Amino acid sequence: MSMVKEQKLEQLPVIRESYDLVIGGERVKSTSGETFTTYNPANGKAVAEVAKASMEDADRAVKAAREAFDFGKWKKTPVGKRARILNKIASIMRSRFNDLVQLEVLDSGKSISAAQGQVMQAIEDFEFYAGAIVGHRGNVNNVPGQFFNYTQKEPVGVCAQIIPWNYPLMMAAWKVAPAIAAGCTVILKPASLTPLTAIVLTEICHEAGVPAGVVNVVPGSGSTIGNYLVEHPHVDKVAFTGSTPIGKDIMAKASETLKRVTLELGGKSPNVVFADANMEAAVAGSVYGIFYNTGQSCEARSRLYVEESIYDEFLEKFVEKTKKLKLGDPFNEETHVGAVISRDQLETIDGYVQSAKEEGATILLGGKAAVIEGHEGGFWYEPTIITDVTQSMKVVQEEIFGPVVVISKFSNEKEAIQLANDTIFGLGSAIWTTDQARATRVANEIRAGIVMVNSPMSAFPGTPFGGYKQSGFGRELCIETLDLYTETKSVLTYFGTRPLNFFNI
Repeated sequence: MSMVKEQKLEQLPVIRESYDLVIGGERVKSTSGETFTTYNPANGKAVAEVAKASMEDADRAVKAAREAFDFGKWKKTPVGKRARILNKIASIMRSRFNDLVQLEVLDSGKSISAAQGQVMQAIEDFEFYAGAIVGHRGNVNNVPGQFFNYTQKEPVGVCAQIIPWNYPLMMAAWKVAPAIAAGCTVILKPASLTPLTAIVLTEICHEAGVPAGVVNVVPGSGSTIGNYLVEHPHVDKVAFTGSTPIGKDIMAKASETLKRVTLELGGKSPNVVFADANMEAAVAGSVYGIFYNTGQSCEARSRLYVEESIYDEFLEKFVEKTKKLKLGDPFNEETHVGAVISRDQLETIDGYVQSAKEEGATILLGGKAAVIEGHEGGFWYEPTIITDVTQSMKVVQEEIFGPVVVISKFSNEKEAIQLANDTIFGLGSAIWTTDQARATRVANEIRAGIVMVNSPMSAFPGTPFGGYKQSGFGRELCIETLDLYTETKSVLTYFGTRPLNFFNI
């Protein structure tokens, strides 16, 4: 293979009518000539035409990434220079913040306030890893005299990164930033429903000075392109965020070539409110914890457990606040809850609600699709509260991925822990109490990767994000993530003057 040459992409507006693949530092059409249309979930209107990658395109992207890793200079670039380029990526993103937010809202239907926070975190992710990589190094280890041992961190290689539709730009940043900080090369496969900001991010990476072939993007079918990347023999690592069933399939396919795998999967996170909690904070935080991002979050606190002595009071206040949530134009700063991503997802959500009715639960609030004036072609679902549930119900055990919460009561701390852990998942969890000792005890007992105490916020750049059990493995958003994109090489040197002749020959 020939050496990869650096190429700069001509800067185009963030918001435009068509988007291409980016392979080997160039915007390219699909080899098949196929495109697909993305739609605004808030009104059902077309947003843009996107080149649809074929398996041949995916193979071109792998070859570009492989060549850039094996023969290019990125993995040998001093970490200080890599850090400067990551900071430049962040700087360019900041300069186009409003356009990125607008594109994210158009592509996903989420509220502008949600998009603003998520775009800002995407920017901060690059800034975080620019700093983190400078301190990411090996060690000098104690060994017998006249020996010297040190370890060094080396990039793992070519990484296929498959991201979901619920946080399009933020998830792309979570994946791309640590990978390129570590010196890896990337093929990014965004969700077909929301590929636009991931494509723009790839373009920004090149504009900031990332060499050609280091970051490639191939929007297209997950079952076709995603599977092809997972099975490709020249891909060294797969990082996936999405559903647990697909994660299991990826793990099985990746095992054929023993690829490194990071899986951030589904959740059914418990939210436990004790009687001594600050009522106002617990109610407000619990409303945010489930209805933020229209409930389309893997760590959404969708199982709400309230101590029985305050259950009635809490439920009354929770319903009252939920009724105040505003659905509407995502670009309106007063909108709290945006659209559901697609008609299929809307039908999935409603199917779960109907199953709850059939199993004897009470739909206390919501429970049906909403019609929003001026956005009649969009996909909207009312914030929904379900009570009188049992632990065996589908709505309690399965991930709904929508604005639906189930509420139950508990009698004591032991029961609260048992209920919280009664799930195959183990991603997020929340505790509301003013008793710090209790908070510590319960946090230690909950089997989840994230525990939020008296706060609905689940992560900031620098805090590990990932799950236990069937919520996956590996941690993102933190310094430890760099270990997932590097190999540790041990170098053992003998510097004694006497030859080592253990066979005495």
